[in-house]
Amino acid sequence: MKIKVLSSGSKGNSTIIITNKVKVLIDIGTTCAYVESALRDIDIDPNDITHILITHDHVDHIKGLKVFAKKYNPIIHVTEKLKDALEKQVGNFNYEIYDDKKSIIEDIVVDIIKTSHDATDSVGFIIKHKASSLVYITDTGYINSKYYEQLSNNTVYILESNHDVKMLREGPYPYYLQQRVISDNGHLSNRQASSYLCKFIGANTKKIVFAHISEHNNTEEKVIDTFNDELNKNNMKFKNIMIARQNECTEFIEI
Repeated sequence: MKIKVLSSGSKGNSTIIITNKVKVLIDIGTTCAYVESALRDIDIDPNDITHILITHDHVDHIKGLKVFAKKYNPIIHVTEKLKDALEKQVGNFNYEIYDDKKSIIEDIVVDIIKTSHDATDSVGFIIKHKASSLVYITDTGYINSKYYEQLSNNTVYILESNHDVKMLREGPYPYYLQQRVISDNGHLSNRQASSYLCKFIGANTKKIVFAHISEHNNTEEKVIDTFNDELNKNNMKFKNIMIARQNECTEFIEI
């Protein structure tokens, strides 16, 4: 399984998962043109994208969906509630409902994790291929403890580390928006993300990607410093980390 974040941030999010049998996007929150260009840069024909997993219906996760779906007709994987919400925004589309909290797409299994965000039926994923697994969680105010066992000791984590609380409080956002961000229906702070990761990572973990970093209320340095501080508190070590950026592809992660 190969993984590449095509874009991550408040202006648009999209990630590609590639196996020998399938090419899948997670979200398409940038323009269709941006995704097409990013795919062609890695020698992938957009027609080869046969499935798209949608986390929720905020614009930074579905901005390019209407155009991409019309041009290439991939299968859009959604919950029932999310399907109804998306149809109001993008019209009719080719879809599959996550069956029994999971989807099987060729040679990958996608387990569904309910997240907590002020959107329609927001979800994250644990994507499994052979002996490897990817945890993909953005846009959540917290992670329910009932998922801790499933989320433990996976191979790769792509997790939002959205904001530094002090920067948020002292930054340009009005009070009501600050409250939204830090609420249980908002976004994970650096401290929350780092704390969760220290609970989850294990001997099988090879890579962590910090994602959905706020351009106004965070810095890459604060993300890394907070994670290292949390590691020290827990007498842990982990070095293989990556930052996902807005309108910039990461390198491929191969597991």
